[in-house]
Parts: sequence; C-alpha cells; structure tokens
Amino acid sequence: MATFEYNALTSAGRLMKGTIEAGSREEVSEQLKQMQLSVNSIDKAKDKKPRTAIGRNQFMLFNQQLASIAKAGIPLEKGLRELSNDVGSKSMRKLIVDIAGELETGVSIEEAFEKRQKRFPPLYGRILKAGVETGRLSEMLTSLNRHLELANHTRRIIFEATSYPAVILALGSIVITAMFLFVIPQFRSVLQEMVGGHLNPITLAVFTITANVIPFWIGVGVFIAAILVALSILSTSAAGRRFKESCFMKIPVIGRVYHSSILGRMAEAMAMMVAAGCDMPAALRLSSGSTGSEKLILESEAIADQIEQGANILEAGQFCRTIPRLFLYSIQLGTQRNELQDNLYSLGQMYAEQARCGQSRLQAVLLPIMLVLVGSVIATAILAMFLPMVQVITALGS
Repeated sequence: MATFEYNALTSAGRLMKGTIEAGSREEVSEQLKQMQLSVNSIDKAKDKKPRTAIGRNQFMLFNQQLASIAKAGIPLEKGLRELSNDVGSKSMRKLIVDIAGELETGVSIEEAFEKRQKRFPPLYGRILKAGVETGRLSEMLTSLNRHLELANHTRRIIFEATSYPAVILALGSIVITAMFLFVIPQFRSVLQEMVGGHLNPITLAVFTITANVIPFWIGVGVFIAAILVALSILSTSAAGRRFKESCFMKIPVIGRVYHSSILGRMAEAMAMMVAAGCDMPAALRLSSGSTGSEKLILESEAIADQIEQGANILEAGQFCRTIPRLFLYSIQLGTQRNELQDNLYSLGQMYAEQARCGQSRLQAVLLPIMLVLVGSVIATAILAMFLPMVQVITALGS
C-alpha cells in the first residue's frame, strides 16, 4: 500500500485536499468517485522526514509517569490521555495522544510503540510487552528507570572527568599547532647549527611533525569520521550491535560497569517474571529483551532453547561469555531450593553494587589519566626545544 495526495472538488464545488492509502492511482480515483468527488489531481505522497528520538530526560520522565499510571491500576489508554494534558512539548503531547488512540482501537502496547521505534529507545516495546504479559509493568518500568539513571550517572562521570582535560587538550592543541606551523620551523636552522647538525631523535621527530601538521589534523578528522560512520552502520543490524557491544565491554572499567549494569537489570527482571509465574525459558527471553543488550538476548535465547529440550541451565549455558557462570549457578541453586526469586533479587543487588563501585573507580582514575595525557603532549614539545641546548651545554662542559 502506498500513500497518495489528492486534490478534488465536492458536488458543491468546494476544494478538498488530503491523503489516502491505496495500491494504485486507479484505486484512489475509484474511491474518490465513490465519495462523489471530482478528481483534479492524484500524486504519490512524498516520504515524510523521519522524526527524531525524544530526549533522554524527557523519556525518563515519561517512563516514570507511565510506571505510576500502571501502578495506580489506571487503563493505559485513559492514563496516557490524562498524561498528555500535563506535557509541555507539543510534539510529545501529539505522540502520547496518538498512542492512546491506537490502544483504544485494540492495538497492543508493543505494536503501538514499535511503530514509533525511531522516537523511543530500541526494544522499549518488548519491555512493555514483558511487563503487560507478567502483570508487572510498573515494576519493569521502575527498574528500567533505575537502569537509565545508572547509565546517565556513568555518562556524567565520564563527561565531568574528561571535560576539563579535553578543554586543556583542545587549547593546547591550538597553541602547539600554531607553534609547529609558525614558531618552531624558524628555530630549525639555529638548533642544527648549535649541535653541528646532529639533532636528537625527539627534536627530529618534532620537526618532522611540523612539516606535516595540516595532513596530521586532516588524518585525525578522517579517522574520527570513519569511526562514527562505522558505528552508525553497525547499529543497523543485530550482529553489528553485538560486535559494537563486545568492543565496548573490552574498555577497561567502563565495559565492566556496563556489563554489571545489564546483568543486574536482567536479574531484577527475571525475579519479576518468576514472581508472575513465567517458566524459565520465557523468563530468560523476556528479561534479556528488557535489558536492550543484543549479546544477552542471543545467549538467553540459546539457553532457553536448550532448557526446552531438557537440559539444565548450567549445561545449557556452557558456551556463554556474557552471562557469567555464577549467574547461572545461582539460578539453578535457587530452583533446587525453591528460593529462585530471592536469589535473583540478590543477584540484581550484587551486580548493581558492582556497577556503583565501578563508577567510583572510573571517577577516581579518569581525570588523572587525561591530565597525564595532556601534560605529556605539552612536555614533549617543550623538551624537544630545550634538548639541543642541553646537547650544547654538555658538549661545552666536556
């Protein structure tokens, strides 16, 4: 089905414009004639510009409000209509009203949000589906907000730790680039004369850089652009997102914080599924889907398939790299002792605490590392200028 724009006249001669979905122009013309309209023109509608995603803070507020609606037992469609009256943003208000309208016509909550996946985070519809199916929508949304707050706190730590050194690095780069372009080349002949043409390797390296400053920065720009394009391409497929996630997890400290965060979220979600009466395969699939982690989703799906074929969870999870052995062992032990829900909640708290400890460690090491990096660049440039003088003084002393 395609969308067509039409221009027609009513029997009273009034001009009408609008859009209609049909398989061809002939179908549109036939439909308009049945509506007793005289057709002037029919054109295929232009593709609408894709809407941008809603802001992170705006989404967190919406998610928390949706959790409150679910907790109060208010039907979602009615609650969303009431919520739209309190939203300041016109685009957000229209978005909420449209979703409420679809829910009132019988569209499932997952479908309603999947249609707008460009506006909401990936897998948000799946999270809502898991919450509705288990009767724990409020708890799932509250858990998601805790996960988002933890992620935001990690981003804030990284920003705060890198912003000051990054400003210094940027200013230092401008000053050093200006020195390399206009100042240092003027001293090359003087320094070579001072040491009889035998410059030390550090000074020679700096002079080599001065001759290639512009190509160097062009190369840096191309390199950064290539990384951004590659990340964008990887995000378009599940395999690409898994690869990107694997690389992210290998980053010291940051990767561990992320890993602990998604495991904690999965454990909390599984506890809710178990409390709602889900069997193990369903609990694994739904809880991994609620994390948004493609690696967890892939491994959980494979484990669930093995369990359905009669394997226990430890046997099924032998191949796992993202889900730790401890996680699976705790689940099996909880199942055997009829303490699965308590074990899962304990796992969730343990991994959340690990993530918080990782954040503190990140805050402690990131700023010093950035300052050392900036200082090293500036110190190398200064050292390169003074080493020839040291060579001369040493030669005179001997």
